[in-house]
Amino acid sequence: MSSLEDRVKDALDVAKEFAGYDGGHHKQWVIDKMVRALTGDDYEEWVRQFNYGDEGEDTYLWEEGISP
Repeated sequence: MSSLEDRVKDALDVAKEFAGYDGGHHKQWVIDKMVRALTGDDYEEWVRQFNYGDEGEDTYLWEEGISP
């Protein structure tokens, strides 16, 4: 896994390049790519924990969005 500094830079690069697109589905794609950059190999576990809530493992649904 790359260093935290590299992961933060990658996430910020995604935001800089793509965050200006209109539409919630495009913004969700940007957020997903930033989370992927920041979590690296732990992405799937992060999503699993995100989805877990008061009603169990599928309380919430992580959306990957649509590429701009």
